[in-house]
Amino acid sequence: MATLFLHELTYYLSTYTIHQMAVDLKRGETLPIHINMTFPSLPCDVLSVDAIDMSGKHEVDLDTNIWKLRLNKDGQIVGTEYLSDLVEKEHAHGHGDNKDHHEESDHKIKLHTLDEGAETMIKNVKHALANGEGCRVYGVLDVQRVAGNFHISVHGLNIFVAQMFLNADIYAIAPFALLQIFEGSSHVNIVPTEYKYISKEVLPTNQFSVTEYFSPISEFDRAWPAVYFLYDLSPITVTIREERRSFLHFITRLCAVLGGTFALTGMLDRWMYRLVEALTKPNSRIIIR
Repeated sequence: MATLFLHELTYYLSTYTIHQMAVDLKRGETLPIHINMTFPSLPCDVLSVDAIDMSGKHEVDLDTNIWKLRLNKDGQIVGTEYLSDLVEKEHAHGHGDNKDHHEESDHKIKLHTLDEGAETMIKNVKHALANGEGCRVYGVLDVQRVAGNFHISVHGLNIFVAQMFLNADIYAIAPFALLQIFEGSSHVNIVPTEYKYISKEVLPTNQFSVTEYFSPISEFDRAWPAVYFLYDLSPITVTIREERRSFLHFITRLCAVLGGTFALTGMLDRWMYRLVEALTKPNSRIIIR
């Protein structure tokens, strides 16, 4: 009885989970995406992070914290840089700006003329490539809860600086690529999920599945190396609720166990008594005679 009681008590104190599905009614909330990626042969000076959502809006100044850590060829940190503006602002403001013909002409002239900053950057990039520097990008992106993508690439470079850097140096200097240069993408299917614990604590999180694809880039391709993360949120949210069996259920099972134990032991006692009596009764008759 003590063993059965302890078993029932353990069964009552243990919890079980219930899975429920419902339409996701959350609106206006953001989805935090934690990034921690290392590019062992790509300098931090050429890296940029970009994000685009389903509506086609190109986010420029995301409300997020992103850091880039310079790494030497042994993977040790040699410097850091904080990114407050993730991509080149010209990308976001290139559409819808009302400029006259004279301003556009001046802008084209400036683009064709490398300023001192661009020349300094090219010099730094060449020095980093020669030393085999890499980069670690980490932080948090807060994006809207709609389908979209973010990518880490060299797209934030000035077009002429990028062409000079990529065409002249990317394939000529070996430390940039381990074996080959790739353009890759990961498609992430996200299912919003909530865990409701027995203590009434609610943990909002997400389940996800990932499909990866990559293709090598040769020096004759016009594409630039990049890593894309395409994410799509399910309209269905999953709730995993932790439950415990009711106390009345525990009492009912406990009474059944105790009552069954008494009944079974009583039956065994009567059977054993009758068996012993049947075995000893003939012997007693012989002694009397």
